[in-house]
Amino acid sequence: MMDFLFPVSGVETQLWLPPLVALVVSFFTSMGGVSGAFLLLPFQMSFLGFTSPAVSPTNMVFNVVAIPSGVWRFLREGRMVWPLTWVVVLGTLPGVILGGLVRINWLPDPKPFKAFVGCVLLYIGARMLVDIRKARAQAKKAAKGPKLEAQVVQEEFKTQTVEFSWRRVAYQFQGRVYTCSSPGIFSLSFVVGMVGGIYGIGGGAIIAPFFVAIYGLPVHTVAGATLMGTFVTSVVGVLFYQALAWVPAYAHQAVAPDWLLGALFGLGGVCGMYLGARTQKYVPAIWIKLGLACVLLYVATNYIYNFLAS
Repeated sequence: MMDFLFPVSGVETQLWLPPLVALVVSFFTSMGGVSGAFLLLPFQMSFLGFTSPAVSPTNMVFNVVAIPSGVWRFLREGRMVWPLTWVVVLGTLPGVILGGLVRINWLPDPKPFKAFVGCVLLYIGARMLVDIRKARAQAKKAAKGPKLEAQVVQEEFKTQTVEFSWRRVAYQFQGRVYTCSSPGIFSLSFVVGMVGGIYGIGGGAIIAPFFVAIYGLPVHTVAGATLMGTFVTSVVGVLFYQALAWVPAYAHQAVAPDWLLGALFGLGGVCGMYLGARTQKYVPAIWIKLGLACVLLYVATNYIYNFLAS
């Protein structure tokens, strides 16, 4: 079969490749509340040769198309923590716009952008490894009690809001109440929104590990909230980049998303995220995080090494 040329991005590849890659990636990442865009971006840059600023909004198109299937599954199972979702959305929305401006004005060259990507992925991977270490310690402690993590599948898998105020968010899951600071989540989401706007990931890949590792929230409850937050911010990000393409000052730059390429990635992501959301409660969280951390650290070290060696 001949390669298909995507006129906006200039990418030449088989039409079946983007959906297949997105399906595999999103199946595993959606279990942790991450769309998988953070892995699809280096794939587009390194394998497909798509390195212009337009790669960021194209990645967000994938989120817009793919995420609703996973969110719908979490909604159906009653695992959407809406207070957490709204605080994340309110924080990331202004951040993603500022991040888009940074990407266009100060990081248009793919070389420093790859270094930036490497640093972001390195941090996320390191954060996940710390979380895994804590999870193992908690698992050993829980093994001495009446419940084991493997038994959680047999229990009720729904969340219930206890409190939602400007001070804190509290909800009940598996007979335990989890709380976190509303201002803290908002501030974190704002910073993550900026990074997500630059990187083109929506921010879920950074927020999800923070919720689990720092706030101690169970991964089976934060996945729906982070995916929903990523979806909303990705919609705004795509529209923002598309609007910039119509501004004369940015006419010389490739900033508009490649809608066709992003949609093909999204079609694979629709299937992958639904299956991942459906399968998540049967997979121990520690294995999900370990796999993600290994991939993240490999890609990050490769990008940083290539930047320093050149």
